[in-house]
Amino acid sequence: MYRILVTDDEEKIRALIRKYAQFEGHSVTEAGTGMEAVELCRRESFDIIIMDIMMPDLDGFGAVKEIRKFSSVPVIMLSARGEEYDRIHGFETGVDDYVTKPFSSRELMMRIEAIMKRVRHSSEDEKAHDIYQSRGLTADFTARKITIDGVEADLTPKEYDLIFYMIKNRNIALSRETLITSVWGYDFFGDDRTLDTHIKKLRKSLGSCSDMITTLRGVGYRFEG
Repeated sequence: MYRILVTDDEEKIRALIRKYAQFEGHSVTEAGTGMEAVELCRRESFDIIIMDIMMPDLDGFGAVKEIRKFSSVPVIMLSARGEEYDRIHGFETGVDDYVTKPFSSRELMMRIEAIMKRVRHSSEDEKAHDIYQSRGLTADFTARKITIDGVEADLTPKEYDLIFYMIKNRNIALSRETLITSVWGYDFFGDDRTLDTHIKKLRKSLGSCSDMITTLRGVGYRFEG
C-alpha cells in the first residue's frame, strides 16, 4: 500500500483517482491547491504525489519546487496540455513522470507502481554501494548526497538518480537510450534533449569535477572515475 497525495483543483479528477487508488489498496490524501499540497507535505509523509499543473494560488511547478526544498518524494505531473516545454520544465523542476489529460486511470496506477519499484531498487542499490570517492567528488548512496571538494551539491531528485546510475556504471559507455530507460523508465515520452539538459545542469553542479562526465559523440555519455 502506498500513501498517495492527489493534488488537483478539480474535485472530479481527485475523486476519479481516489476511486482507483483505493481499489488498488492505497491510502489517498487530497489537496485542492498547490499551497495546500506543500503544507500537507510539511506535516505528513507520502510515498508519491500526483500533481496537476494549472491550479490557483500556486501552480504545480511552483508546488514541486517548494516541496523539493525539503523532500525527494516522487511526483507524477498531470496536465491538460502536452507541450514539450511543459514536460521539460517539469523534469527540470524535479518531476518523475508526466501524464496528459485525459488519462487512463489504470495506466496511472501502473505508472505509480513502476516509479515505486524504481525507488525501492534505487534504495537497495544505494545501500549496497555505500560511498564512492574520486578526486574531489564523494557520492554517499545511503544518505543520497553528492559533495564536491567538501561542499554538498544542490541537485534535483532526477539529477541524483542520473549521477548515481552513472557512477555505478562508471568507465562504461552509456548510450542515451540506456540512460533514459534506466533513469526515467521504459514509459518515458520525452526525447534526448531532456537527458542533455540534465547532463548540462549536472556538470555545472559538479564544478571542478564536471569533466568526469564525458560526451561520446553519436553514442551518449561516460562517467570516468
